[in-house]
Amino acid sequence: MGDSHLIETRTSSQEVLKGVFLHAFRDTVRLPDGQSSVREYVVHPGAVMVIPLLTDAQGQVRVVLERQFRYPVGQVMIEFPAGKLDADESVLACAQRELREETGYTATEWARAGVMHPVIAYSTEFIDIWFARGLTLGERKLDQGEFLDVITATPQELLQWCFEGKVTDAKTLTGALWLQNVLAGAWALPWQNSGEALAG
Repeated sequence: MGDSHLIETRTSSQEVLKGVFLHAFRDTVRLPDGQSSVREYVVHPGAVMVIPLLTDAQGQVRVVLERQFRYPVGQVMIEFPAGKLDADESVLACAQRELREETGYTATEWARAGVMHPVIAYSTEFIDIWFARGLTLGERKLDQGEFLDVITATPQELLQWCFEGKVTDAKTLTGALWLQNVLAGAWALPWQNSGEALAG
């Protein structure tokens, strides 16, 4: 049947805002029934999220998380490490950079899980989801003006926090879904060492 009965076609576009971070547009579109409508949205360069896995001496898996104040919602949020892509930066290089800068950890093995679109109604943003393991702790290099705590939790604790509403960040909820299925053996990951992953 195809998707032609759902597709909207842009007929004009107007830049609304070009800020330090936000780049917003207001487009006029032709709807599938021939009528016109307006769509406002934010253009975003994309981002990554990392699900870092720690294993203790007893073989117990823990995940590395962050606590960070998010100004728009006025709350300290529990999140997986994440960050925006720099210009001409690969998603893996971004994942490795963000993990190192925000948590101090580097990883020997990486696996790309997939991609999510967190706010499809008003943004082009995508978030590439990566797992990391074989972690070694080093020194953090936070951006100027960035303040966050690094914490760890068992997967069970994280899932309980999601259930209780202590974790409401969309990307972290998605990460918890991936984590649950990976640890259960339902979803396989293509693990590679850091060099192989970058070369690929």
